[in-house]
Amino acid sequence: MPNTTKMWHVRAALYELLAFSFRYPDTALSQAVVSGEWLDAAKEITEALDLDWECDTYSEKSNDAEAFLHALRAEATYLFIGAPDPAVSPYEGIWRAEDDGVQGLLFVNPHSMDVERFCNACGLGQPEGTNEPLDYVATELELLQYLAMLASGVDVSQTAVSLEDLPGGTPEAAFQQFMDNHVQTWMPRFADKVCEQTRIPFYRNAASLLKCTLS
Repeated sequence: MPNTTKMWHVRAALYELLAFSFRYPDTALSQAVVSGEWLDAAKEITEALDLDWECDTYSEKSNDAEAFLHALRAEATYLFIGAPDPAVSPYEGIWRAEDDGVQGLLFVNPHSMDVERFCNACGLGQPEGTNEPLDYVATELELLQYLAMLASGVDVSQTAVSLEDLPGGTPEAAFQQFMDNHVQTWMPRFADKVCEQTRIPFYRNAASLLKCTLS
């Protein structure tokens, strides 16, 4: 895939859509899904990037976004929050602690702390109004979106660090470094498990979109 300005712009749109999909559901997501806008955007992006993505036909498409929002939130709670444990952990540190054969703790594990250091090196900190660890799936996808936007040549006058101070010295290098050292170590497995555990087509589509992005 050529690393042109246009392709980086499309990549930014892809990771924005994925982050939107894996944050806790809100009215905007519900409306986008039931109207078909989410599916249309995903198809347009995957075609532009020549990604091999197979999606389910939406049974959610309807005019009742409010009812679907309740269904989305119930499913997100089952998948990513759980009682007492989620069906699929949305945190890198938990996945990689299991790989290391140790107990996974939020915030205070070496992988989560490394993600926090990487975000700080990119001039980013805790998203306002949240208390999620920065190795949360949607937050890591937002970081990829941010780096892809920088690589696409958007105005960087308001960024907290200069481009040469990013990890690797460029947005492209920082993007690849974070992809190799963090995202690829756990998100393909996360996507597979979401596909396996979810009970609604939307999360199966979002997870399969994530998986084909990382393949």
